[in-house]
Amino acid sequence: MPIIRPISDLRNNFTSISKAVHTENEPVFLTKNGKGDMVVMSLEYYEQQLARIELYQKLNEAREEIRNGATGKDARIVLQGLMPS
Repeated sequence: MPIIRPISDLRNNFTSISKAVHTENEPVFLTKNGKGDMVVMSLEYYEQQLARIELYQKLNEAREEIRNGATGKDARIVLQGLMPS
């Protein structure tokens, strides 16, 4: 369930917002005049989201390469090549 707080809590209850983003590992949505205004998240959560976006971008690139006729290698052969002798 999303954590939604008024933007005034950023000033008045910063410690509790900081604790929430770190313990829940979820962003806190801040509202201004009852409408969404900004999102606060931990650095760890932010980096996880960036890594996820990068992964999706790479998967989309691979799909596009396959659509354009690229061929891959057999995963079993590649994995065998990674294993120490």
